[in-house]
Amino acid sequence: MSTAILTGQPVPGSSIEGDLRSLGFDVRVAVDAADAERLVAEAPCEQRVALVDARFVGHVHALRLGLTDPRFPLAAVPGAVTAQPEGRVTLTRALARDNSAGGGTALAVDSLPDRIVTALADDGAGVYRPELGSLVAAVPADPQARNEARQAVADVDDEAVRLKSAVKSRDGFFTTHFISPYSRYLARWCARRGLTPNQVTTASLITALIAAACAATGTRGGFIAAGVLLIASFVLDCTDGQLARYSLQYSTLGAWLDATFDRAKEYAYYAGLALGAARGGDDVWALALGAMILQTCRHVVDFSFNEANHDATANTSPTAALSDKLDSVGWTVWVRRMIVLPIGERWAMIAVLTAATTPRITFYALLIGCAFAATYTTAGRVLRSLTRKAQRTDRAAQALADLADNGPLAGLLTRVARAPLGAPFLVALAGTVVLAVALFSGVTWAPVAGAVVYAIAAAQALYRPLKGALDWLVPPLFRAAEYGTVLILAATADVNGALPAAFGLVAAVAYHHYDTVYRIRGNAGAPPAWLVRAIGGHEGRTLLVTVLAALLTASQFTVALTVLAVAVALLVLVESIRFWVSAGAPAVHDEGEPA
Repeated sequence: MSTAILTGQPVPGSSIEGDLRSLGFDVRVAVDAADAERLVAEAPCEQRVALVDARFVGHVHALRLGLTDPRFPLAAVPGAVTAQPEGRVTLTRALARDNSAGGGTALAVDSLPDRIVTALADDGAGVYRPELGSLVAAVPADPQARNEARQAVADVDDEAVRLKSAVKSRDGFFTTHFISPYSRYLARWCARRGLTPNQVTTASLITALIAAACAATGTRGGFIAAGVLLIASFVLDCTDGQLARYSLQYSTLGAWLDATFDRAKEYAYYAGLALGAARGGDDVWALALGAMILQTCRHVVDFSFNEANHDATANTSPTAALSDKLDSVGWTVWVRRMIVLPIGERWAMIAVLTAATTPRITFYALLIGCAFAATYTTAGRVLRSLTRKAQRTDRAAQALADLADNGPLAGLLTRVARAPLGAPFLVALAGTVVLAVALFSGVTWAPVAGAVVYAIAAAQALYRPLKGALDWLVPPLFRAAEYGTVLILAATADVNGALPAAFGLVAAVAYHHYDTVYRIRGNAGAPPAWLVRAIGGHEGRTLLVTVLAALLTASQFTVALTVLAVAVALLVLVESIRFWVSAGAPAVHDEGEPA
């Protein structure tokens, strides 16, 4: 249990003790600042501790936002400050200094928690301050101010604000208008029954897997059931995030589950559709793999662009200014959110087409829609990159290098190179083009030669920091090159099982790349170097697949792809699970794909 220490003069009739206990705090009362320091020191070191002014007036949800969010070591609202175990030393130090200065009597601020927050800010400690909006959190100085604060509390429905804030402020049209109006109440229902976001996330995954199994039957009834269950899975997918925000249940395990299950659900459904089509005599595995590749590359474009620019200085451009102006025209916001085919619109389209048409038509529509969305978003980001004068930071350049996923072969080639051959993006583009030409040449060993050139280009592209205007495109180029190589060679093998094996291999590698993204988002850095070496890096895997295709028969190549897929999947899953359930993983919650 967490400990809350009330400081200052108690107020008759105040509900603050009951409010704190309702939030899970064991409440102690300090007679003065020195007593507060003693109580903080006595609280178990593995617990959260909070200092709250006894005169506090405000909504319970304001206290919940300020004192119970697990993502921040230090957090505060007016009249209250809290520290998790990792922030306890900083809080204790600030308390000690306040006491040594005579309890802050020389300061105009007579609220101990507010004085401590000021001291923490002066020390440069990062104190999270949640956006309260219409919620009230105040320490009234006199009875009149207290009455006014109480009236302000009565005028705002705490629960309505809490429900509204459970829904993401920026979401797609379908999610906003067809899911969130009722899923938020489902989230509250789950919270009141003690269900956790992780349980809802797991239920969403199970529902999607059942949907994929229904699609795999290849019957019209199975396709209709699959479409309905896919929408149900998406409702639960929205509910888990809303439940996390409603109850502030963020966790390391939840971060891993929510970050990876969306892709597992969608790609498992693609596989189910392909299996169902095969039962009807239609082979659409190439389309399923193409859809997975296109969707993954879209996400890598989003991730790379955001990582490259979120902390860049002088980060402005005429294109961004135009986009901001369009945001002031309401209908254009929804149109632009819809045409990028975010997860809500995409899953709704897949569900309806599955129920009403065939897997082939579903994949055609998905590929066309995703290709248009990818072209639209990438073109806009290229224009922004070319017109802005941003100075990319070392942290952003390192994130792009981690996303590139260069392996030991590229590392060796980098060490033997004497100088870079050109701009990173142009070098990566040239290597990708050479590889593509080789793959389509029809010559048996040409893909191997193309993969060698591609490996050299991968090494050269990361010879110097990725700080150029378009260098954020390097990771997406590498993803398209590696995944596309597997697709083309499996399709060329023209033997049963080759494309499903390729689907499994790309899914395993894509999981590794998504895992890398979410580690970076959590400021935990890239996966360990041993894992990247063990699975070869993108250039090593690409070269290996081309060599296997050249040396082996079509049937042997299929077996080799299967073995490679299993080996990669085992390595990346074991390491990912180890990381995300460990104490060192970031306590974050995925807010959904950038689209």
